Amino acid sequence: MTTLVRPSDTLTRDALTVLQPGFTGTSAPDWLLRRLGEGLTSVGLFGRNIASPDQLAALTAELRAEREDVLVAIDEEGGDVTRLEVRGGSSFPGNLALGAVDDTQLTHDVARELGRRLAECGVNLNWAPSADVNSDPCNPVIGVRSFGADPQLVARHTAAYVEGLQSAGVAACAKHFPGHGDTAVDSHHDLPRIAADLRTLQERELVPFRAAIAAGTKAVMSAHILLPALDGTRPATLSRDVLTGLLRAPVAEGGLGFEGLIVTDGMEMRAISATYGIERGSVLAIAAGADAICVGGGLADEATVLRLRDALVRAVRDGELSEKRLADAAARVRALARWTRSAGAAQGTLSGERGVAPAPEAGLVAARRALRITRNGPYEPLSAPAYVAAFTPVANIAVGDETPWGVAAELGRLLPGTETGTYGNAGAVAAGTSARTEEILRAAGERRIVAVVRDAHRHAWMTDALDALLDTRPDTVVVEMGLPQAPPRGALHIATHGAARVCGRAAAEVIVGH
Repeated sequence: MTTLVRPSDTLTRDALTVLQPGFTGTSAPDWLLRRLGEGLTSVGLFGRNIASPDQLAALTAELRAEREDVLVAIDEEGGDVTRLEVRGGSSFPGNLALGAVDDTQLTHDVARELGRRLAECGVNLNWAPSADVNSDPCNPVIGVRSFGADPQLVARHTAAYVEGLQSAGVAACAKHFPGHGDTAVDSHHDLPRIAADLRTLQERELVPFRAAIAAGTKAVMSAHILLPALDGTRPATLSRDVLTGLLRAPVAEGGLGFEGLIVTDGMEMRAISATYGIERGSVLAIAAGADAICVGGGLADEATVLRLRDALVRAVRDGELSEKRLADAAARVRALARWTRSAGAAQGTLSGERGVAPAPEAGLVAARRALRITRNGPYEPLSAPAYVAAFTPVANIAVGDETPWGVAAELGRLLPGTETGTYGNAGAVAAGTSARTEEILRAAGERRIVAVVRDAHRHAWMTDALDALLDTRPDTVVVEMGLPQAPPRGALHIATHGAARVCGRAAAEVIVGH
């Protein structure tokens, strides 16, 4: 790696300041601490960096010892997308569950408690909430991460979430601007295109972001999506028309008037990396109006940081990127770092005092209220060990496959001896639906069956398997832990509106009649 400038150079410091990189391990590597001393201001944490709250607190203290005002960011939406509880499942339901309850005070309280736990661990920037309007029920990447399909509902809960999170001293980051809800493509894999006209975008996608800005969100994350109504050439993350001409422009000029930090979604996602490459993509993003480059979900090493730093420096020297634009972006990062420092001090989180009263049951209360229960005739609660048949789709990258989900663990706690089997698409294709049904019936024996599905409306193999199982065992309990679009079926049907651990617990309580 060729270093173009001295580490003390102002240009180099600015280039480092606008990066939000990740790293591997549960303690800070030497290279990361060294770069913090040279100007790096932000660090992104992922599930691989977290083993326990105490370990996380020690890690962030290690970072803060090197740079007192460091921004420690995390992708902690709660619900299906959790990093804080990546190996056990979240203590909080996700956005769809909160939207289903539609109590903005509850959403505020859940976000505040989540923020309190993050702040206690030294995390001060959360890449949440998702402000996307999930207008396409077949969306493969948003789904239960959205508060719902109604723009006004999404708007009021986005605002409540922002206010709750920031009341705990943690900066919110509304995402994915200008809205990732109307896509049938996951931007982790390819470049989605939203064909909606400008009027539709104004009346649907942009409504929650206006609410987030009005609520004072400190950051907004851009989406790697192409919207021809705004820019027919470049995705939103790289589009000056979207980031500067729309998000940043004054309200009087038709913009949203946002003055806070604009953060990109992960630059190694294929919607950017496969077309532009992360170096050129980062230069274009800063030039378009972004202030911080998120990278590290997949590329988490020093070489990546140096590549991006040097690409930005080179772009300024070659005249491709304005030095003032880079300096302005770095200034916004530092301004947010100062805000988090003062907000943390106000809450007492940096001194170890408790500035926000704990509400440990907030997530479970919300999960219980979010349940939608349909009975097909009289239902006899389970009182003996059951057999859980979990029909498991491939998890999208945002959710990840390392986080457990379902009802088996919680049902087993209430009904010891309960067993579970996992059934995926590959097995269904190989065995055929009838053979799969026979396999489940053999495993279950005389025990009642609890079938757990996730977005059954999006997976024909799952629907077929459920149909065949219900034909044979109509007393089966069905738990839908994704978007409840399919008609309720089973002796008892429970829609949890998400697959967090607390959603599984709430469903298990109903199954046994608690």
